Amino acid sequence: MSFVLDDAQHFWSSTFRQSNRNFERAELVLFTGSTGSACGGATADIGPHYCPADQRVYLDLDFFRELRNRFGAPGDFAQAYVLAHEIGHHVQNLLGINQEVRQQQEADPDSANDLSIRLELQADCFAGVWAFTTYQRDLMESGDLDEGLAAAASVGDDRIQEQAGEDVDPETWTHGSAEQRVEWFRRGFENGDPNDCDTFGAD
Repeated sequence: MSFVLDDAQHFWSSTFRQSNRNFERAELVLFTGSTGSACGGATADIGPHYCPADQRVYLDLDFFRELRNRFGAPGDFAQAYVLAHEIGHHVQNLLGINQEVRQQQEADPDSANDLSIRLELQADCFAGVWAFTTYQRDLMESGDLDEGLAAAASVGDDRIQEQAGEDVDPETWTHGSAEQRVEWFRRGFENGDPNDCDTFGAD
């Protein structure tokens, strides 16, 4: 986790610098059970998430066990995908995308879920962009990409509803389907360009 946190943020810092932007590093909080946060507290039920108010990523260590056992997505690169996705939310926050989405959601509540999905898919794409840089530097091992793709698919809203024994209901989705999450993670990985991660302009 420490390596992924540092490596991903080093990449984004360099990318921001190329656009004459300042990158503020996020902090990682590892916990079990629950812990306090500026977003009203972090619990295992919430799962891994980013809190814009304190610019911290909260990861419940038991989640990785659940990712492996319940969702069938084992491997160190599956865990790396999760953290890289949350750092993607930090990037969105620094770019003002989070705030724009919240304003749009407040102005048009009917589009709130769709906007949330697009926000999540963009973070998946950003995670894929970082993964591409690890491939370029020969840091990826055989099977790593498959682990990342499996993790992206496992946390699709349809997969989670199926796991819970619920009917698959796209109207209630907030993160996107397994297919969508894999598609955008793969798009980031194949192109390695954050500019190709415009989920808000996509169909």
